[in-house]
Amino acid sequence: MSFVARHGLWSQEQKDAAVRLRKLAEERKLDTIRLSFPDQHGILRGKTLISGEALSSLESGCSITTTMLAKDTSHRTVFPVFTAGGGFGMREMQGAADVLMIPDPSTFRVLPWAPTTGWMLCDLYFADGRPVPFATRSLYKSVIERLAQRGYDFMAGLEVEFHIFKVENARLAPSDAGSPGYPGEPPVVSLLSQGYQYLTEQRYDQMEPALELIRRDVMALELPLRSMEVEYGPSQCEFVFQPTVGLAPADIMVLFRSAVKQICQRHGYHATFMCRPRIPNVMSSGWHLHQSLVSRASGKNAFMSTEGETLSPLGRGYMAGLLEHARASAVFSTPTINGYKRYRSYSLAPDRAIWGRDNRGVMIRVLGGPNDPATRLENRIGEPAANPYLYMASQILAGLDGVDRALDPGPSADTPYETKASLLPKSLREAVFALQEDPFFRNAMGAELVDYYVHIKNAEIDRFQAEVTEWEQREYFEMF
Repeated sequence: MSFVARHGLWSQEQKDAAVRLRKLAEERKLDTIRLSFPDQHGILRGKTLISGEALSSLESGCSITTTMLAKDTSHRTVFPVFTAGGGFGMREMQGAADVLMIPDPSTFRVLPWAPTTGWMLCDLYFADGRPVPFATRSLYKSVIERLAQRGYDFMAGLEVEFHIFKVENARLAPSDAGSPGYPGEPPVVSLLSQGYQYLTEQRYDQMEPALELIRRDVMALELPLRSMEVEYGPSQCEFVFQPTVGLAPADIMVLFRSAVKQICQRHGYHATFMCRPRIPNVMSSGWHLHQSLVSRASGKNAFMSTEGETLSPLGRGYMAGLLEHARASAVFSTPTINGYKRYRSYSLAPDRAIWGRDNRGVMIRVLGGPNDPATRLENRIGEPAANPYLYMASQILAGLDGVDRALDPGPSADTPYETKASLLPKSLREAVFALQEDPFFRNAMGAELVDYYVHIKNAEIDRFQAEVTEWEQREYFEMF
């Protein structure tokens, strides 16, 4: 028996998808197939196999080193992998051992910018068939399965802001290469448009050549794109996706980010989902997550109220849970040091855990009303660099805790930057402390995963704090 069959890893839908992809690979005469998994940062890693080899290993998997799970955002391995337990306390991950990438055939696509290349998302398993506990897609799958057992599906729509620049110098000299722990020099870039003409057609048309490249290939990937806009700052745009359920919205996000960066790079552009690039006059980018629960029995929106309230009792409890755990979950929605520079008062970004009715200064914006099937919560806390599996899993878990405890979200905040409420963390270090101080996520996600993630985040913070910044040099070098 194959590994997949032996451990019962595929649903009937995935088995049917495997049949279709084999036929499509033959019809399209694919040369290669990329097998990718989302790492702890939501970045795709994996291997490219010759098409025949990929198809023959479809049900047996492809090995990959566990050190992929041990790296921070500089690609530095931050766990002592050659010690007993490999730094994870697990024999299976000691000595940079291998795990198996098992493809999910339902995610198969042919890449439009590389038309003889197929692509699939994978999940990570140990040799005995157990899911690797640090694989975030598997974590998210377990969360939505728990939600399904309660009779609901998670529905999410994505609003993703990012920047596109023209590359002037790719910085590909050997001296620019960098090393783990000290990334190479970023490219020198220029703007595609001047800014602060929010939603004007002139600015859109100025960026349209780059946006059209992305639109064409994103649609060819069958991602449910709804709209494209020029955002508030120079060279900034926003892509909005139709709501989808379950795994789909998280898978869409990782594929979209990877696709945008690859498409732009091939045409002399640089796309970045970094929240606040260090480029004069640019604006911060956010990732607004629209979410609701759908009844599996009736297909109806469980947040929709049938009476005078904006939200159903379940919706209010869910929102209260998001607010209750906002500080602890910030490390999942905003996982970079840079992302906390966006939380500013009077800036169209949240700075405290409050909600409001259609108010863009709050953390959670409530949209819809009685008998409106589109009723939903828009959480405005996230940055576009967040790992979507961790972000969405933390939302569901926190929301359900609010439902279970019948928490009250309090009144709507009409003056969001003056209302008394818990302030969001001002730094990644503060967010990590908040996660450690709130026992909820250790119980809901497992202490093993939380400790693992905290270790990686602390490694990034320690590197940052060891750097002498330009601000320090300017502030103290001459004066003292």
